[in-house]
Amino acid sequence: MAKRPSAPPSRVRGRGSRESGVDVRGWLGAIRLSGFTAIMLGLVVLAAFVLVPTASTYLEQRQRIAFLQEAVQVSQDKVDALERERSRWQDPAYITTQARERLFYGFPGEVVYIVDDDLDESEQPVEPEPISAEVEETEHDWMSQMLRSVVSAGLTKTAVSEEETVEIDGDVFQPDTSTDQ
Repeated sequence: MAKRPSAPPSRVRGRGSRESGVDVRGWLGAIRLSGFTAIMLGLVVLAAFVLVPTASTYLEQRQRIAFLQEAVQVSQDKVDALERERSRWQDPAYITTQARERLFYGFPGEVVYIVDDDLDESEQPVEPEPISAEVEETEHDWMSQMLRSVVSAGLTKTAVSEEETVEIDGDVFQPDTSTDQ
């Protein structure tokens, strides 16, 4: 019988060797395959081919079940919200509130005011100005100023002088020079 080396071929070489890798030929030569090992290796490969599709099908089914359970939960949440909404509509106070807010209904004798907020969001003040606790006196007599404005508007013969032109959105308007009196 031949004498076997006590260490693997990669260790037999000295440390000063130029090759730092493993000697593959020596390693493959040391592997001995028996018939039993080949049959067992074949059975493991066959089991992998049989079980991998089954395992992937199982995992896909588990993912689908999880997705459907989540969809059922979302649907159940929607049903619960609709049932709460339906129970709210059984309350007469809620019905009255909704009629006032959505349909602008009021009780007989009440006057309903609708305030139309026609300002763009960019034109609306972000922070309201602070309200002063002191009463301030106006600089002008607003009543006499309004009366003067109304009287001057009523006594004016023409609203726009003939020399004036008005430009609105790029269109130029001139006053009508014909007199139909």
